[in-house]
Amino acid sequence: MQIKNNIDIRAAIFDLDGLMLDTEIVSYRGWQQACRDLGYNLDDDTYHKIIGLIVADMKPIFDKAFGSDFPLQQADRKRLRFMYDYFEKFGVLFKPGLHLMLDMLDKRHIPKAVATSSCRESAMIKITAGKLLERFEVIVTGDDVRRGKPAPDIFLTAAVKLKVSPANCLVFEDSENGSRAAYNAKMPVIIIPDVKEPADEIAHLAAGVFPSLKEAVDFVEKHLGKQS
Repeated sequence: MQIKNNIDIRAAIFDLDGLMLDTEIVSYRGWQQACRDLGYNLDDDTYHKIIGLIVADMKPIFDKAFGSDFPLQQADRKRLRFMYDYFEKFGVLFKPGLHLMLDMLDKRHIPKAVATSSCRESAMIKITAGKLLERFEVIVTGDDVRRGKPAPDIFLTAAVKLKVSPANCLVFEDSENGSRAAYNAKMPVIIIPDVKEPADEIAHLAAGVFPSLKEAVDFVEKHLGKQS
């Protein structure tokens, strides 16, 4: 585990799927079902490459896997319908330590944002289902930026809305694409791996890598001293 101590946290930016909510496996199953319905077989390697991307940026990956005639928009609609039906039936599950982290940040009056590659409709359904909307001052989605992760746009937009310098915004991410985006935004990032452990080159970019948000609380709180 690589831990960097020279950071000064004045705001926190959270990814959504796989970081706050245990939704990546649902998304994967949704993509698998959508692809099967359309006559394609989605493998783990292809799915791992699209984690953290906005849908438009998934096209070259699906094109390489299935050919340029792959109906991405149709597949995405099927995938979203699968997820909506799942959440309506079973609700959403929180990742370990989420509320512990949010409570600590609230007590220290640290402003918080969500920055997710999901479209706004999908993000708001999940955030609302999890009763998380009131816990964040800012919500930025894939619909709000021209370039998705690993470009820095979504995190820089969140920083502007939070009115905090990027260098003082701590990002929480689970994906390699999201972690690269935070690094490209010149923001410290904590990685909480979900379906895939970060490659060594990605882990090296992080302020820290922890098994869950619970284990990251003490580290984060240590760097909030200037906020009191």
